[in-house]
Amino acid sequence: MLPLLDRRLVIVTGKGGTGKTTVAAALAIVAAAAGRRVLVAEVGLDEHLPAIVAPGARPVGYDGRDLAKGLRAMRIDPYEALAEYLGLQIGLRGVVRRVFENRAFRQLMDASPGWRELITLGKVWHLEQMQDEQGRNRFDLIIVDAPATGHGLTFLDVPRVVGSAVRAGPLRRHAGWVEQMIRDPDRTLLLPVALAEELPARETAELVQRLREDVGVPVDRVVVNAVAPAPFPPGAGDLDERLARLPAHLRIPGAPPVAVLAACAAHWRGRHELNARWTQVIAESTELPIVTLPRLAHGARGRDALSVLGHALVREGAVAP
Repeated sequence: MLPLLDRRLVIVTGKGGTGKTTVAAALAIVAAAAGRRVLVAEVGLDEHLPAIVAPGARPVGYDGRDLAKGLRAMRIDPYEALAEYLGLQIGLRGVVRRVFENRAFRQLMDASPGWRELITLGKVWHLEQMQDEQGRNRFDLIIVDAPATGHGLTFLDVPRVVGSAVRAGPLRRHAGWVEQMIRDPDRTLLLPVALAEELPARETAELVQRLREDVGVPVDRVVVNAVAPAPFPPGAGDLDERLARLPAHLRIPGAPPVAVLAACAAHWRGRHELNARWTQVIAESTELPIVTLPRLAHGARGRDALSVLGHALVREGAVAP
């Protein structure tokens, strides 16, 4: 199993609300801090990642912008990507852009299935192929914040579908390049993000099964995000139960009432045990190693918090069978 930072392309997906964009941002932060030249690309309609890295940050758009040393971010707009592709192919970028501004053309494109996914992945392939003036890869690591699980499978399977339907020509050739990239285990990894709860756990198991059986994109671990830490240090035993047996009116100087402390302790013990059970379910159902990321008390926004998560994500020994 290759370390995450040794990949060329990491595609992050997961059920909505699992924190996949946060995981993509955390990986980008720690990779850039390790000296990698990193590009992180969102593919949704809206941008979320810049504000996670730097709350209040302005959007980065299709042209992209540096968020930190060694870290660039962009949002891949499929219309922008298609206009760029056609401009490169026929050499008339101005004409192409005017056509794309036509309302009737946009309506026709909106009714056409699959092209957004293919052109978006085609742009990722183009970015992966880019070189600098010295002939080196322009980016050491590209992180794609992919669509949520259901759409994510369609997103990844489109190159295969197009390759099967179109037997010759530039479209077939370009779809083949994209499919080769996303199926190459030495270049690409799909990183599913889950929560240690019932619905995300079951959906993650289905995602991994579909990836293995239908899509063929490499996946070698699952990230379980926002895991509640053990509420007490080792050796504390049943501290919550002992707190509950104390008189409810008892006050500890500088602390809430004992009854409140006992309720909080019981809640977090229960949450920790629930997360542990569903983490085990994910491990057994996917037959993959699990990387657990902690729930942070003050949220997962800003470089400091993302750095904590990023180091947990790539730390040697973080992956457990």
